[in-house]
Amino acid sequence: MEEEAKWYVLHTFSGYENVAKANLENVKEKFNLQDRIFDIIIPMEDVIEEKNGKKKLVQRKVMPCYLIVKMIYGDDIWHNITRTRGITGFVGPRGRPLALTQDEIRKLRLEKITVEMDLVENDKVEIIDGALAKLIGTVVSVDAENSRAKIMVEMFGRDTPVTLDYSQIRKIEQ
Repeated sequence: MEEEAKWYVLHTFSGYENVAKANLENVKEKFNLQDRIFDIIIPMEDVIEEKNGKKKLVQRKVMPCYLIVKMIYGDDIWHNITRTRGITGFVGPRGRPLALTQDEIRKLRLEKITVEMDLVENDKVEIIDGALAKLIGTVVSVDAENSRAKIMVEMFGRDTPVTLDYSQIRKIEQ
């Protein structure tokens, strides 16, 4: 069933993204829509912010006022979703949903990309995606099962561990 599901964008009231997501989760349970609604995402990104002279890694909404939902759409589900508190409607022509294209899905990193990489501890890698792009780091540990690695990078004058997906790093040949 999930293979035929598509990604859609929902518009929410400003600042109500978390409330709308929680309410949509409740609607999903209440109307038994687990086999139609598979994933509800508030698009976030890691950003380095400076406040009072100190830099900090924080998560920020990439698209304020929007939720992204993976579901099997039908006219019967439209009413349940558009009547959910905090949601103003679907993004699309005349409020009717328009599924995201494969290119948009890839750019928003909504689906996991499987990357095969031969990494071992102490390998040098370059971060190629995200807030830390272009930084060079050293592999501390590898989680091959989940295609992730813990990388030690120098940030703000000290070594900082970050966990990244294989799709966000590139091994530097030595």
